[in-house]
Amino acid sequence: MMPASPQNLEKQTEIRSLQHRDLDVVETLLDTGSSSPGMGKDQPYSGEEIRQWFGVLKVLSLFPNPWRYKLSVHVAEQRHSSESAQEQVVGAIQISPFNRTRTTWRVDRVGVRPGVSRPGIGSLLLRHCMQAVREARTWLLEVDVNEADEIALYRQNGFQPLAQMTYWAIAPEQLAKLAQREPDLPNLLPVSNADAGPLYQLDTVAMPPFVRQVFDRHMEDFKTPLLQSVIEGIKQWWTKTEVVSGYVFETQRQAAIGYFQLHLQRQGKAGHQAELTVHPAYTWLYPELMAQMARITQEFPPQPLHLVSADYQPEREEYLQQIGASRIGHTLMMSRSVWHKLRESKLVSLDGLQLSDMLQGLQPAGKPIPGRMSILHSLSLEENTEDLSPGGKESHPGVEGDETGENGSWVDH
Repeated sequence: MMPASPQNLEKQTEIRSLQHRDLDVVETLLDTGSSSPGMGKDQPYSGEEIRQWFGVLKVLSLFPNPWRYKLSVHVAEQRHSSESAQEQVVGAIQISPFNRTRTTWRVDRVGVRPGVSRPGIGSLLLRHCMQAVREARTWLLEVDVNEADEIALYRQNGFQPLAQMTYWAIAPEQLAKLAQREPDLPNLLPVSNADAGPLYQLDTVAMPPFVRQVFDRHMEDFKTPLLQSVIEGIKQWWTKTEVVSGYVFETQRQAAIGYFQLHLQRQGKAGHQAELTVHPAYTWLYPELMAQMARITQEFPPQPLHLVSADYQPEREEYLQQIGASRIGHTLMMSRSVWHKLRESKLVSLDGLQLSDMLQGLQPAGKPIPGRMSILHSLSLEENTEDLSPGGKESHPGVEGDETGENGSWVDH
């Protein structure tokens, strides 16, 4: 059977929001499709979690709250032929905002049914999201470097490489060795919402300008609302996890120079997750912060520690190689800018604008009252004109009539 042309494929495919009847198919498509791991603090829900919490997430998506966009899933529904009314879900895409202002969004997962044109359905899903999310100026994603078809799909839709990411795992035995060292961190402080300013500055200086522009983070991204903090605490108690974070404060510069956050597992063998940010001028902090994190992990069951490095962080990659960390993944971060066309409005000429009606607040309430300087100036001019002309007025060549204001005084130029 000949593959459908892009025009016919678009006519036969409808992109819409996720519905309850799609959960069985979407769970399989999202869990087996390509994912975008490791970006940001809020990981997307899996297909199983979406199925389990569909009703709650659907209600939360109706009004502003921290979990409003947890159910940002769109499906591609295709009709087999023009004569058949039978339809089936052939693709799904999951997206989420990357920052608090929602100027940058990320593609979390893309799944396409086997046997269906992946470039065609994938492109339709991507284009639909870019057009539907009007507030997004930039889109971001990660793809495994070995997935040539996935990279080709995203390049076809305008995504360009931004950075290369390497995922590392430190074995429990190596963590035990690192924990034997006493870290030299005299100004290690706990993290609260009051520290959002220093953490924002550290995050800004720790990445190149082109990455900073795509991430578009602000100080609000480093604050946790009270309601979200309470819910996260309940979630950690339910899932037997714990979050520990801290940052190093430089007293001379009055700035944060290092930050870490650990997501620790009390049960299971999945491993701990670590986020690490170090000021480029203080790379000597890597051994100190790693020793501090290793000592914290010793209070939990032995598990590997996972963290990520970017190609613009050569000191981190060199240190991880030195301590014997293992590479477990290599991804390509890609981004694309989107410019939405504004609605054209009919231009109105300035002659047709009633400025007196538009600027009523700037109009004087009554006639202007002359000041002392204007009265003295007008009196001196009257005396000079009486001396120069018999009629009491000075004649000016090229000027007809008097040039006076409403109160009889001369207008200053």
